[in-house]
Amino acid sequence: MLDEIVEYYSEEDILKADGLDEAIIGIDEKSMRLIYSYNKVIEILKRDMTEEEAIEYYYYNIESAYVGDKTHIWCKDDWVL
Repeated sequence: MLDEIVEYYSEEDILKADGLDEAIIGIDEKSMRLIYSYNKVIEILKRDMTEEEAIEYYYYNIESAYVGDKTHIWCKDDWVL
């Protein structure tokens, strides 16, 4: 997904989160910020840690990080109905 986004918006400066390319689900065209899937981020993190550790790491180190105007959008997509 990232390659297609970068190619389509080649004139834009797009900030990406290191190691989480597989979790990209889109881009907000107004702010040009990448949108990441919470579920996919957790799955990526679980490759190196338990699910509990991955969730804690996500909230403490990823979701709460501010990197300026291009700070990523984290889509909470784990709702169970």
